[in-house]
Amino acid sequence: MSPDIAAYGAPGVKTPNLDRLATEGRRYTRAYASAPVCSSSRSAFILGCYQTTTGLQAHDVENPQPLAAPYKHLPGLLREAGYYVTNASAPGGKKKNPKTHYNFAHDAKVMFDGNDWTQRKSGQPFFAQFQISEPHRPFPIPESFDEEVLRQIKLPPNYPDHPLTRRDWYAYLRSVEVVDQRVGAILDQLEKEGVLQDTVVMFFADHGRPMPWGKQWLSVEGLQVPLLIRGPNVAKETVEERLVSLIDLAPSMLSLASLPVPEWMQGSDVLSGSFPDRPQIFAARDRCGDAQDRIRAVITPRQLLVKNFNPELPYLSWSSYKETSYPGMPLLRELKKTGVLSPMQARYAGDDRAALELYDLESDPTGLVNVAKDSQQKDNLIHLTTELDAWLESSKDKGALPDAATEPTMEQIRHDKKQDYLKTWTKRGFKQEPTDAQRLTWWMLQYGLPETMQVN
Repeated sequence: MSPDIAAYGAPGVKTPNLDRLATEGRRYTRAYASAPVCSSSRSAFILGCYQTTTGLQAHDVENPQPLAAPYKHLPGLLREAGYYVTNASAPGGKKKNPKTHYNFAHDAKVMFDGNDWTQRKSGQPFFAQFQISEPHRPFPIPESFDEEVLRQIKLPPNYPDHPLTRRDWYAYLRSVEVVDQRVGAILDQLEKEGVLQDTVVMFFADHGRPMPWGKQWLSVEGLQVPLLIRGPNVAKETVEERLVSLIDLAPSMLSLASLPVPEWMQGSDVLSGSFPDRPQIFAARDRCGDAQDRIRAVITPRQLLVKNFNPELPYLSWSSYKETSYPGMPLLRELKKTGVLSPMQARYAGDDRAALELYDLESDPTGLVNVAKDSQQKDNLIHLTTELDAWLESSKDKGALPDAATEPTMEQIRHDKKQDYLKTWTKRGFKQEPTDAQRLTWWMLQYGLPETMQVN
């Protein structure tokens, strides 16, 4: 999810428990994932190291391998130090098994002590992870839609203002409200056990919202996440505007535990008095399932530079996951055919991309207007490109290397993912692969809409 929380100013969503965390602690306004997709981001923040350095950059690897030396994951380091370490699904969630989706091989029984932190020994410090599955797709589709709330939704201008878009966004925000309920249950448990005031609580998302231009993209929407921290020595009602990367979480946890931070960790302690006032942080997107790509980004307090290594690919390149789960994919293509997309929307639905994209986050905080060709940005473009290239070298970026020999071929991956995609649509009542128009009709009916494509 993106920072779609009332405490961040999001309209049309009620998040009292998350707002409580913001009031009782610190709200970070410039927190970013190092990857816009779950397993790559998780592999990075559990190690405190960019996924491109460790070779864990491809999302959803088929045959993950053990971590290479010297890397050790945070739960293991804390267990070695005597912490009781748990990983659990959030209270009230439908999924019983907590997520352990990392791109390296691991044994959950060795990585964690269990799934209930209250089972620790008396006085034993604990480190607990709670996996909240919402708002991962599929969203539960509401039985009814509040028309006033639908009107309040502020769609980014790169999304068509279509009834299906609004209803999909509405379902997403209701799923965010379920996240809030899960957080409330966790806080209640801590209070019941009498340890809330002695416990540091961190809430964050592993990447941005699951929408066509969010998840899987090095965009503000795909990378910027909510980050809320409360606990001892965390000042209440404070706002931190400096840049934070999720790779900062592991070293911050180690510092809280008074443990040494390994030299190979690339993150920084964001809770210490020496919080780094960075000039930039970095992010990367690589293969996501059957969607092959390589993109890199540098984020500064004022700008976002994106480098597309495969500019010949469209933004809407094939992803079996998205084509199964996102109603916006067939909608965008069908609206493109009718010529009703705005110039901005049409750019995102185009057949290729610019090699370099530059966004002025001061005048354009959601990063939608590419100013790379603006002559006034020439010096900034050169500087940021130099910084990005230097990071690729210094961080030993492995994204240019082929997949590990243990992985299936790309051809096999695409074949297998396509078969899964076809099976899904067969279960939805299609005897053969549906067209965009047919899939759009299916989604419209799911959301209780007539088969129309009106655009406001």
